[in-house]
Amino acid sequence: MRFPRSLRWRLQLWYGVLLISVLCGFGFTAFHFERTRRFRRIDEELQARVSALVFALRTANRPPGDGAPPGRERPPGPPGPPPFVELKLTPRQSALFGDAAGHYFAVWLREKEPVLRSPNAPRPLPLPESRDVAVRTRGEFREAFIFAAPVNCVLVGRSIAREEGELRTFGAVLAGIGAAVLAAGMLGGWWLATRAIKPVEGITLTAEKIAAGDLSQRIATAETDSELGRLAGVLNATFARLDAAFAQQGRFTADAAHELRTPVAVILAQTQSALARERPAGEYRETVEACQRAAQRMRVLIESLLELARLDAGQEPLHREDCDLSRIAADCTELIRPLAAGRGITIAAELSSAHCPCDAGRVGQVITNLLTNAIEYNRDGGSVRIATARANGSATLTVQNTGPGISAADLPHIFERFHRADRARTAGHTGLGLAIAQAIVHAHGGEILAMSEEGKGATFTLRLPG
Repeated sequence: MRFPRSLRWRLQLWYGVLLISVLCGFGFTAFHFERTRRFRRIDEELQARVSALVFALRTANRPPGDGAPPGRERPPGPPGPPPFVELKLTPRQSALFGDAAGHYFAVWLREKEPVLRSPNAPRPLPLPESRDVAVRTRGEFREAFIFAAPVNCVLVGRSIAREEGELRTFGAVLAGIGAAVLAAGMLGGWWLATRAIKPVEGITLTAEKIAAGDLSQRIATAETDSELGRLAGVLNATFARLDAAFAQQGRFTADAAHELRTPVAVILAQTQSALARERPAGEYRETVEACQRAAQRMRVLIESLLELARLDAGQEPLHREDCDLSRIAADCTELIRPLAAGRGITIAAELSSAHCPCDAGRVGQVITNLLTNAIEYNRDGGSVRIATARANGSATLTVQNTGPGISAADLPHIFERFHRADRARTAGHTGLGLAIAQAIVHAHGGEILAMSEEGKGATFTLRLPG
């Protein structure tokens, strides 16, 4: 099994790529949302502490005369930031920097080093450079700051090592879950691919056995509603038809050989007998006549076989023209009446106009064959009924007799080649008449059906489109 050409591996590769893409997209999105949520919460904590620290600085360093209680006075000189800063935190504000998270703060004037800083503030602690961004990440520290009077910059920060560790754990959990889902998905994909490909393997194995000559093989499938199940059903039906066709072909070949063997045996027997010793001229004449009859029988059989072969191959030309089926049936009936009269059989014709495009000569051949059989397989003094009509857009013809009928065992096979229902009464017949009739009707795109009950005669129905 070569990987690039294996349908199973192609399906598995597609499952894998699709599943990895979905899992990676979901994992990155979930990790990003979780990281954003955690850092948003940290930033809100830092911003609240920055606001509290700025408020405390402004309260402690308010200039005199602004309505606040007297405090440290600014020395004379141009206005600007105070030369030193006092910071008085209330107990509530102090609690903001004494939590377990280890928040720290720093205050800058114009120097690069902070003038005020909490004892737990990391060193070094550089002054923020950007005035646009209020939050920064510096190594394992997250810091929020603001540039505001009465100082230059106020910064509050904390360590995010714990959050980073938790995020790494969260990422590892997501990766583990993704790997488990990927493994389960690949196993499920392999199972589905195997289950989907299994009918194909069954089709291949069955086709190989049939190609080897075992036409009895069939594809076993339980899922008849799936696409491959329906394909298997179609192939099984095709194999069954092939099996039946080969079996029929075998029977046809054997029957043709048997039918040809009889006249050949007659000719050989007659010629050998004639050559065995000197005979009178009369006996030689009888021998030649017997050989002639056998040869004529062979000619009829061979012509019938050739006609069937041409009809099967679609090589028999049909001269279609608009014809009235009732006129063709009337001509055939008049042709057959003497044969019926010889056995005292009456023919009742109920012929209604039924126009259709057809080859009048070929259709007449079919009707003549049906009428001949209706008389041949009838009781003396019986009757034959022939009728034509138009029904459901088709021209129909019905031939019915009062003979002994066709047995249930023979009825499905009467259109098969060389099949003869009553061997005793069909001596001299080739058994190809109904097969030729069916081939002619099928060449016209029509159908011919037979219905019968033993002891109640038989009915043949011919339908031609048009």
